[in-house]
Amino acid sequence: MNMSVDIAGVVMKNPVTVASGTFGSGMEYSDFVDLSALGAVTTKGVANIPWQGNPTPRIAETPSGMMNAVGLQNPGIDTFLERDLPFLKGYDTKIIVNVCGKSEDDYVDVVEKLADSPADLLEINVSCPNVKEGGIAFGQNPDALFEITKKVKKAAKQPIIMKLSPNVTDITEMARAAEAGGADALSLINTLTGMKIDIYKRRFAVANKTGGVSGPAIRPIAVRMVYQVAKAVKLPIIGMGGIASAEDAIEFIMAGATAVSVGTANFRNPSVTLDVIKGIEEFMKAQGINDISEIRGCVD
Repeated sequence: MNMSVDIAGVVMKNPVTVASGTFGSGMEYSDFVDLSALGAVTTKGVANIPWQGNPTPRIAETPSGMMNAVGLQNPGIDTFLERDLPFLKGYDTKIIVNVCGKSEDDYVDVVEKLADSPADLLEINVSCPNVKEGGIAFGQNPDALFEITKKVKKAAKQPIIMKLSPNVTDITEMARAAEAGGADALSLINTLTGMKIDIYKRRFAVANKTGGVSGPAIRPIAVRMVYQVAKAVKLPIIGMGGIASAEDAIEFIMAGATAVSVGTANFRNPSVTLDVIKGIEEFMKAQGINDISEIRGCVD
């Protein structure tokens, strides 16, 4: 039985990774999860300089999920190269580094510094709705997305995954722009922009006023977008958005995803990724599926 998948020439032992920002760089979860069991570890976003993130409070519960406005707090690429990557290299898993920035030069700087690192794939975060400059503009404008993809691709030694924002009118237009810019793969969806008000305190639940909504509530939207993008482009897709079980993951694969990322569910159950991997394996055995590619995009 073959559960391995190929993302732009990088072979993952199974299709399960984690969504950036929900797993740190693996260190926080290594007591709960054998990182070597994962198809890949996707790191928290890393910028060319340390980012402090948004003011607190930065997280709020929502029905069937959560809202965050952390603002991509991270220690910067130099600390990441010295501390995080050597840690991950000690495990038998692929490494996907999420890259963030506030300008094209920021992204290129990080990508160039990762050129000779053990990173296997680079996920370019142009879609986080919490960053007021840079990210949201790139992720919502097809021309800007095309340009940043082209520049990052030119600078990168590793294959690049463009992470698409759902906060657009037509997700396929953005997917085609990224493909035209030279993207090797796509990941989607990032969080949906939302708002929550504390009616007793008469103020916003998060200091940023808006935040990214994630969790099971957004899964049907994410599945729909993955299906649309799979029909629109020829690139491999990493699907994400509210995955909390093997059944959820398989739904994304049947919609056309090559791999899947588990995000918010990690906060509730730190070992959920292992449950998802085991569940996919059991499903394949029960259904007589010899290769996971047999069910990829099987709905039409």
